[in-house]
Amino acid sequence: MKYTIYKLEFQTGVHFGTGALDEGTYTFHADQIFSAMYIEALKLGIDQKFYDAVKAGTLLFSDALPYMGQQYMIPKPMIYVTSGRQGESEQKKAYKKLKYLPVEQLDEFLKGSINFKADVRKEEDTLPFRVGTFYYAQGCGLYLIVAYASEEELSLAEELLESLSYTGIGGKKSSGMGKFEFRKGKHSEELEKRLQKKSSQNILISTALPMDQELEQALEGAAYLLEKRSGFVASSSYAPEWRKKKDLYVFSPGSCFVNRFAGDIYDVSDGGRHAVYRYAKALFLGV
Repeated sequence: MKYTIYKLEFQTGVHFGTGALDEGTYTFHADQIFSAMYIEALKLGIDQKFYDAVKAGTLLFSDALPYMGQQYMIPKPMIYVTSGRQGESEQKKAYKKLKYLPVEQLDEFLKGSINFKADVRKEEDTLPFRVGTFYYAQGCGLYLIVAYASEEELSLAEELLESLSYTGIGGKKSSGMGKFEFRKGKHSEELEKRLQKKSSQNILISTALPMDQELEQALEGAAYLLEKRSGFVASSSYAPEWRKKKDLYVFSPGSCFVNRFAGDIYDVSDGGRHAVYRYAKALFLGV
């Protein structure tokens, strides 16, 4: 597989919901970008082409993760680390609160020697400007890793991202939120190396769920968190009233696995007129 980084530079505020009206977050998951791109594919009449490429694993996505200038942040891996500065309670608190870290500082993190004077991302570093809405500082935003088998899949992804950039992503799109410009990000040798590297520990950078036949092996030696993915079906042809999707429990980004797995696309429809897809394919970084 080949990999390309895209920076999403938001021109407006964003609202990425957590299920509560007055809550939001500043990143979003791979299943959300897939769903948004699938809706754009339906408009363009290329939904089957898009679905087939993703289902076959020739087109994959990471979560949308923070970048700060030229620094790409990755989820804190779920690996137990002892701080090299045993007596410093502030360091211990910082390790606990850390949510994202620059990919270049992953080795330092694993050794317990990361310098918290650097710009690492903690939960409180991004605060809401107003209820459930976030604005990114100058030079900051989200980036997406697209994995693809050939130029055909990459061209398909770019076409759909271009279309989506005008529509917007997340909530409150009718108010003009969630619109972005997307452009290829600067190549990162560190990210590329870890994307290509299969290791004894592999960090998940997308929400994902193994297929039934993969599950037992995937759980061997794994350290993970599960999160519930739910929501309503955004389709007027699905049912005459708003219907919820079936809940799906997936592994959170930052979960670590000895054995990599592919994951799948799952049908989470519940009595409507057509299938509703939840993306749960896996993308990993080797430690």
